[in-house]
Amino acid sequence: MPIATRAFAATSAEAPLTPFSFNRRDPGPDDVAIDIKFAGICHSDLHMVHNDMGGSTYPLVPGHEIAGLVTAVGANVTKFKVGDRVGVGCMVDSCRTCASCVEGEEQYCIPGFTGTYGNPDKHSAESGQPITQGGYSDKIVVDQAFVLNIPDSIPLDVAAPLLCAGITTYSPLRHWGVGPGSKVAVVGLGGLGHMAVKQAVAMGAEVTVMSTSDRKKADAERMGAKHFLINSDKAAMKAAAESFDLIINTVSATHEIASHLQLLARDGTMVMLGLTTEGLPVFAVPLLWRRRSVAGSLIGGIRETQEMLDFCAEHGIASDIEVIAPDQINEAYARLEKSDVRYRFVIDIEKLDLAA
Repeated sequence: MPIATRAFAATSAEAPLTPFSFNRRDPGPDDVAIDIKFAGICHSDLHMVHNDMGGSTYPLVPGHEIAGLVTAVGANVTKFKVGDRVGVGCMVDSCRTCASCVEGEEQYCIPGFTGTYGNPDKHSAESGQPITQGGYSDKIVVDQAFVLNIPDSIPLDVAAPLLCAGITTYSPLRHWGVGPGSKVAVVGLGGLGHMAVKQAVAMGAEVTVMSTSDRKKADAERMGAKHFLINSDKAAMKAAAESFDLIINTVSATHEIASHLQLLARDGTMVMLGLTTEGLPVFAVPLLWRRRSVAGSLIGGIRETQEMLDFCAEHGIASDIEVIAPDQINEAYARLEKSDVRYRFVIDIEKLDLAA
């Protein structure tokens, strides 16, 4: 029997999010039913709600940073039991047969993974929903292969953003081999950037935060950054030339990056994580002169996401959050567009009230 679900949804690219009721599918043999307790607000939620990249379908329930408790499991489920603390990130399925999926890199599924919201839902016959609907809701049903264990030491509210922000930064730090002695710069101290700083410091790197002003310098130092660089300070930028093995660029707005390439050491890489919707000019000479690279990275696979959660638990890493009620979502969106959050909004789903 379908599960009645309450949520907040966007009904168009221009309309504010409003209360919305729909059905989740009844858990199948491989499914886990979850009562959602907290859901993070990711900058990509804004892009999807506003149809910035095209293809958004409405009504749309955003949210792919989900933390909650298991309420039911299917007959074939072996990884979870009722009462477990669990999370769901950006994916709820993939083809599971392509090379990327077989290698545990489901985020690079060749046909494309099934996003937690806004993608065609292969279970639409059971739920009545043509697209997947996300975590700004009180319940969700997910195949056990795409559910994560949240360690007991991480409170659910600060755990929620780890399911996207946490893995988005952890994956490139691991892929590019960050460890003791590494010199890492993080561009932008926001939802992604503050996680990159904490994780890189825990891995043993010497971390520099790059920003447009010094208003977050104290926060960066509190998180373990050794240096703070204002990227409009030409003298400071020149002095920092050829300093970094890796630059994690988390900025989601269109911005100048060509000058940042001079900061990379030989064989250094700048990894782009922000969902910018316009081109960013890059020139060949700074790249070839020191064999530098500009690269991209997209979340992480399920195995690596669990590794990240365990790493954060081991090192006492959590997101810095501002908890809001569901009826404050539109206000949070407006503030997020102005970068007015330190450093992640998290919705307290237990306060969901459709009368709001």
